[in-house]
Formats: sequence, structure tokens, C-alpha cells
Amino acid sequence: MDDLAATMESVVRLVRKLSPATGLSFTAASVLAALDRSGPRRLTELATVEGVSQPAMTQLISRLQDSGFVERVADEHDRRVVQVHITQAGRAQVAYRRQVRAERLAELLARLDPAHHEALTAAIPAINALRGLADDQ
Repeated sequence: MDDLAATMESVVRLVRKLSPATGLSFTAASVLAALDRSGPRRLTELATVEGVSQPAMTQLISRLQDSGFVERVADEHDRRVVQVHITQAGRAQVAYRRQVRAERLAELLARLDPAHHEALTAAIPAINALRGLADDQ
């Protein structure tokens, strides 16, 4: 299990290395990707998912809002609740980051042994299942 944990850490480092320098922190990029993937969320939920304090997430959302990447919208069912929504600019930022990462990853995969490439491809469903379990916590 230690080997898997260490490998997952190295995958996180690889993703960071493949990501373009856009001025966004890894947490900010992760929040945008989560909003793009899952839709609007409460600020408290985002803080829990990202493993940061609510005040830290409040500051991050304020910066993302100032950059035009997210907006705060009152919940239509409970006006006391605010949902964080990704904007078109935020979606464009997520798409750009994914495109650059995909291009950089493709360059590495082209140099990888075909058997390792197949093994990585075969692992995609298991990785997605693992992420899904983590998202449910």
C-alpha cells in the first residue's frame, strides 16, 4: 500500500509539472475543475472537498471572482445560501489547462514503452473509481 501511496504522490507532482503557469494555485485550479465537473457548490462544501478552512476558501473564491472565473449566486430554494458557479471564463481556463496538460502528456506518452502506455490506459477505470470514492467522503 505504501508503494501505491507514493506513486499517487508522484502522479500529483506530474500533474503539477504538466500544468501551464497561469498564475492559479493548484487548489484554485482544482476548485475550478470541480465546479466545471460537478456544477455549483456551496463554499463550505468546496472547503471540505479541498481540505482547506472555510476562511481560506472564502479568500480563494473572492480571488477567483475578482478574476472573473466564478460568481456567487443565491440559492433559489434558500436565499440565505450562496452557491459558487463557474463562469465561461472559468470554463475556458479549465479547458486551456486540460489542453496544455494533454499535449504535454502526449509528448511523454509517445516516448513511453507501448506496454506501459497500455497499462496506464487499462488503469483509467480504477483511477476514476478511486477518485469517485474519495469524492463521496
